[in-house]
Amino acid sequence: MGIFSVLALPLLLLGISGIIYIYQSVRWLLSKSAVQNKVVVITDAISGLGKECSRVFHAGGARLVLCGRTWEKLEALYDALISVTDPTMTYAPKLILLDITDISCIQDVAKEILNCYGCVDILINNASMKVKGAVQSISLELDKKIMDANYFGPITLTKAILPNMISRRTGQIVLINSIQGKIGIPFRAAYAASKHAAVGFFDCLRAEMEEFDISVSTVSPTFICSYHRQPAPGNWEASIWKFFFRKVSYGVHPVEVAEEVLATVSRKKQEVLMANPIPRAAVYIRTFFPELFFAIVASGIREKLKTEEEN
Repeated sequence: MGIFSVLALPLLLLGISGIIYIYQSVRWLLSKSAVQNKVVVITDAISGLGKECSRVFHAGGARLVLCGRTWEKLEALYDALISVTDPTMTYAPKLILLDITDISCIQDVAKEILNCYGCVDILINNASMKVKGAVQSISLELDKKIMDANYFGPITLTKAILPNMISRRTGQIVLINSIQGKIGIPFRAAYAASKHAAVGFFDCLRAEMEEFDISVSTVSPTFICSYHRQPAPGNWEASIWKFFFRKVSYGVHPVEVAEEVLATVSRKKQEVLMANPIPRAAVYIRTFFPELFFAIVASGIREKLKTEEEN
């Protein structure tokens, strides 16, 4: 009995770990099978997240149409994908030049996309543009460019692809957005506004497309970074602002987001928020306790101005 008692906990943990591993493996296999032979369009495929999405969907046997602004980078991505997969089990990706901020060309690009396979099963709106600065320091021209990249570009492409999906009564549209579509963070007004607008549009689209059996999904990570960052040293814990909002900036790796996008597509999830408990709580505080949220934001602005004056 003594030996059994000692081994019970390790064995229990080992068993639980095994069950979790099997569950994750089965979910991964089901996710891959859900996209096999599907025509998947990925915008800004040459970005860090775009590359990872391309990798997981290509490995799943999807017929990829990869869009990006630079032909050389698209070709490099093409070479990287076909070099690590079995050509008998996957399809060679199609490459399309697309600048999502050039609204006038999107209709023609959409026709080019549809000509690749005659249809689109899954459209992943990944393209995005960021800007940081005080409201008064950002020009109206830059505000408009941000809106083109993050709002008008994705909805224009979506509208161009929608008739094909509606006529076939099938399809899925995925918007890779941001937590800033839920809460606004100071000095990112144009970016947050564009992300809020996109959420509003795709929320309405989701309801309207239900009758056509077209799924609309939104994946909102806190921040996508190329590596895992650690908190900078200092007395940050003395400030509610820094404790609260530095957590919002903790990003997720593109690999994590890409795998979540694949899971979202396979399970047709409507909305996913990829955030640790602190930024997730911030969303709920903004909704249910707005005065507290705004007080924290205001204290952060005052502290930033004070720090700049001291320096």
